[in-house]
Amino acid sequence: MKIKSLYLLLSVLGFVLPNIYVLKETVTSSNILLYSKPSKTLEALFNNAITSAFTINLLLVGLVFFIWSYQSNKKYQIPNLGLIWISTFLFGLAGGLPLYLYFRTGAKLRKTS
Repeated sequence: MKIKSLYLLLSVLGFVLPNIYVLKETVTSSNILLYSKPSKTLEALFNNAITSAFTINLLLVGLVFFIWSYQSNKKYQIPNLGLIWISTFLFGLAGGLPLYLYFRTGAKLRKTS
């Protein structure tokens, strides 16, 4: 399997698998995509030390991703960066990061040929 195909597969998995739980939460609590009741979402994210550690870690990694992809995009000129960021904000970094790498790999291949 080529790396670009692997990134696309990981992006699909990264969007689908975590959002199964988001969908379950949406159905049980009416907290649509975890955004319609932000106070309830924040309470759950920082409910205990374990979820707080994972939440802070993910927030920092997300910040690094946005800074890195912005800087990297100056070189590779990926036209879909805004859509990648929006999908990352809406559905998570597990899908957004490999999606960015998928488009970046295509841009690198075009740049070298």
